[in-house]
Amino acid sequence: MTTIDIAAASALTPATRLRLTTRGRRVVAFLAALPAVAALGIAIVSGGAALASADREAASTEFATVTVLPGDSLWSIAQEVAPAADPRDVVDAIVRLNALGTAQLDAGQELSIPAEYATQE
Repeated sequence: MTTIDIAAASALTPATRLRLTTRGRRVVAFLAALPAVAALGIAIVSGGAALASADREAASTEFATVTVLPGDSLWSIAQEVAPAADPRDVVDAIVRLNALGTAQLDAGQELSIPAEYATQE
């Protein structure tokens, strides 16, 4: 009978290298990118909560209103409600607060005045 040496038999077989197929590379890339995608999703969801909290704060502020008379312009209203402030800043604040697309005002239109300028009357 012949005896086979196990140590000698294992030395004869070459060590196998790990080979990834195209599909395997895609799976590894997906698994590596998964934490980054999860972190990005959490950041997007958290960012929306921060914006919502800022909106809540703005909604709780009270505003004074001014009714536009015939011949009034944003500039004349700004000078009237805040004579000590720069009219350009007041006009900009009124436009942003009321979401005005143009400077065209209609008689009878009500404009909200930012609280910081309404107190200067």
